[in-house]
Amino acid sequence: MSEKRQRLPVADQIRKGLEEAIRHARGEITLKTTVVEIPDPPPEIRPEELTKLRIDNRMSRDVFARLLNVPTRSVQSWEDGTRKPSQAALRLIQVFRQNTSGVLDVVGMTATQAHASPRKGAPRTGSKQRRPPGAVT
Repeated sequence: MSEKRQRLPVADQIRKGLEEAIRHARGEITLKTTVVEIPDPPPEIRPEELTKLRIDNRMSRDVFARLLNVPTRSVQSWEDGTRKPSQAALRLIQVFRQNTSGVLDVVGMTATQAHASPRKGAPRTGSKQRRPPGAVT
């Protein structure tokens, strides 16, 4: 039967870490280091740019909001200029701008679904599209 290693109490972990840091600073030991590059924050987007992005991709506010996983009112207030998207929303908008089909694929939408965005209760216009059983409308 294998013995389970006991975890040191937090105070002992801190003390051990500080002792290793001192030994490293003296050149007595070499510690593993990892360099991490922090990405730049996502670019801001002006209300008219956001509206153009949504319209150019033939999406209603509701569909665009679902794509970004935010309330439709958030998209409306961003486009009206009364609020700004969060940093997380800006990052997703940035990715969507650079790789539209990739984002649509990840969220399980096709360009056809994104473009076909009837309002609740509104009749569909144009040709009927067949959806596979269990597809979300």
